[in-house]
Amino acid sequence: MKVTLERTALLKALGHVHRIVERRNTIPILSNVLIEARERQLTLKATDLDLEATESAPADVAQEGSTTVPAHVLYEIVRKLPEGAQVSLEMSGEVGQLLLRSGRARFHLQCLPASDFPDLTTGDLSHRFALSSGDLRKLIDNTQFAISTEETRYYLNGIFLHVTEVDGAAMLRAVATDGHRLARVELPAPQGAAGMPGVIVPRKAVNEIQKLIEDLAQEIVIELSTAKARFRFGDVVLTTKLIDGTFPDYGRVIPANNDKRLVVDKEPFAKAVDRVSTISSERGRAIKLSIGDGKMVLSVNNPDSGSASEEIEVDYDSAPIEIGFNARYLLDIAGQLSSDTALLKLSDPGSPTIIQDRDGAAALFVLMPLRV
Repeated sequence: MKVTLERTALLKALGHVHRIVERRNTIPILSNVLIEARERQLTLKATDLDLEATESAPADVAQEGSTTVPAHVLYEIVRKLPEGAQVSLEMSGEVGQLLLRSGRARFHLQCLPASDFPDLTTGDLSHRFALSSGDLRKLIDNTQFAISTEETRYYLNGIFLHVTEVDGAAMLRAVATDGHRLARVELPAPQGAAGMPGVIVPRKAVNEIQKLIEDLAQEIVIELSTAKARFRFGDVVLTTKLIDGTFPDYGRVIPANNDKRLVVDKEPFAKAVDRVSTISSERGRAIKLSIGDGKMVLSVNNPDSGSASEEIEVDYDSAPIEIGFNARYLLDIAGQLSSDTALLKLSDPGSPTIIQDRDGAAALFVLMPLRV
């Protein structure tokens, strides 16, 4: 193998794929990135056996071939080369070494055979559709914060993506919950999504998709089956195994009869929650909302550090209510609201609360109360 390409193109491709590689691996080949020189391009591939990223960069291929080298070492070398540099990669005469040259710099990297590199074969992906990067970002950003990190409930460790019917229209819906809060967002189902299986996209794949969306303003092609999903971002292809489990019937925890409506200006509310919660204990982060007569008093009473309260104006004309929430969860949800106001639909101090921008908004959040 002998190939030359621009440092910028190589760094961009490596930047996307090397993130998949875990820093510590018991299987040596999984620490490496697969390099393939074919037909005027260099293709890089990395995997952790659950997730695989592939990207190609234009290159001058003098001799086709493939090998694998340590991913993080290669990334750091290329990152530290001067801008505008040309990078040459070739298999040297010595067995198992790749020679990297750029200007006067020379690096000899230990290789492992390309034939040992695992392939995350997808089989037949039954459904294929396209989403704009803005729509995919909306589905992920509005739900990612609610993904559970509790490994024993592995089926909650991702975003549940499925198609459902709402008022006669097919909607693509994303849902995540950790048992304390739930996030649900939907948009009109794209062509090709009808009849797709409900799938749970794992947290690590979600994080990588989110990072890749930041680089793009284009259509993203999604292919999936019951076991795997593939996301195509132009030159970058991300393939992931899906969580093999059943997502709970989340509709049962979304209350239907919360008749107490509270409308509050989002920014003053979030800032008041943030200020008052400063005094709360790190463990519980509990904050009490006392609501009635067009005002809300936010208060915290912490035996270890003192107490705090702040009053803000709200639009509320139902019976007075006192209810407690985890302040961090409240702030997480407030950060997802796109309008200047927040609508809270309440029932009683022991029942979940619905939070939205407005009635019928695409994004809906459910928050379980705390005893305070």
